[in-house]
Amino acid sequence: MRQISFGIFFSIALSSVLAKTIMVCIAFKATKPDSSWRKLLEVRVSYYVVVICSFIQVLICVIWLSVSPPYQEFDHHSYPGKIIIQCNEGSDIWFYSMLGYLGFLAAVSLVLAFMVRTLPDSFNEAKYITFSMLVFCSVWISMIPAYLSTRGKNMVAVEIFAILSSSAGILACIFFPKCYILIMKPELNCRNQLVKK
Repeated sequence: MRQISFGIFFSIALSSVLAKTIMVCIAFKATKPDSSWRKLLEVRVSYYVVVICSFIQVLICVIWLSVSPPYQEFDHHSYPGKIIIQCNEGSDIWFYSMLGYLGFLAAVSLVLAFMVRTLPDSFNEAKYITFSMLVFCSVWISMIPAYLSTRGKNMVAVEIFAILSSSAGILACIFFPKCYILIMKPELNCRNQLVKK
């Protein structure tokens, strides 16, 4: 259940970032009065993106559990003289499909945010999203060889480190700039300042 819950919760987080990126794109496409993009601002596009993207990950996990559920495994080789009882994930294909889907969501968010990074700064969070997805992707790409080369309880440590560092990267890049303006420079958080820029 560790892998399943990680995949589902992270897909919710990444689909929320993707929904935010899509809304930034739509908001700047809908600036013209007769634009057809304006209709999408009224519809709850961000909710649909989060629900659909998360549902796909849930579907992957349900298929994984039904086709090849994890099972108890005895490891006689990692530590001589000791038998380690560990959980075998079952099908490696479905495990990497779950991770690959997370990578796909992060890559789509990164590409969309990178495309709209040059929009006006006052309303644009795409730069922060771009940096957060760069941190996320670099952490997980570097985690894969470390994860594959470890055994036993060290695998869990590598996975926990990747989860914590990528979560910290997302928080630091998206939310800390907002907190900085709210706490340190509240004079920038007014309508006149935004319109002036």
